[in-house]
Amino acid sequence: MSHGEVSPVILDEVVADARLAAWEFDGARAWLEEARRHPMEPLAAEVWVTDPAFEYVLLVKHRVRGWVPPGGKVELGEAPRAAAARELLEETGLHCELLREPAAVAVRSYRADWSATLGLSYAAVAGRDVPLAGEQNQPVAWFRLDTGWDSVFPEDRERIHAHARRLEAARVVGSR
Repeated sequence: MSHGEVSPVILDEVVADARLAAWEFDGARAWLEEARRHPMEPLAAEVWVTDPAFEYVLLVKHRVRGWVPPGGKVELGEAPRAAAARELLEETGLHCELLREPAAVAVRSYRADWSATLGLSYAAVAGRDVPLAGEQNQPVAWFRLDTGWDSVFPEDRERIHAHARRLEAARVVGSR
């Protein structure tokens, strides 16, 4: 997918969500501004699902990347928020509302032979008692945020943990 194939409405939504994201990593906003002027690689979207106590995160076991948040490629003509919700449903069986504010925007390469890709991370909260239905050969599991998990993106653990602490703090302030 090149920049020219991304509809202006979708590109505007990508930029808006990138600006709203609570966290920015890898100079993602500047990367996006530069990428808008050139052919753009496929966009990625994922969901950081935590439990209501903000102690656990829901991950899927990717055959190459290890344990990662549910997510994937944004399809041509698809908004990144819709892609994140679709990937969440496909990979975990969960249909839950994504929080209004995107969790993060980052730039990373998903394969050694691919160029960098902009990824939007959305957030959701779901009970750990909700039945899960992962894709075949891609298990789904809850992991404690204060422990590690095997992933090619080890920095995700602290990023997701920091976001969960932020959500928990906002909940505490909001309940006063």
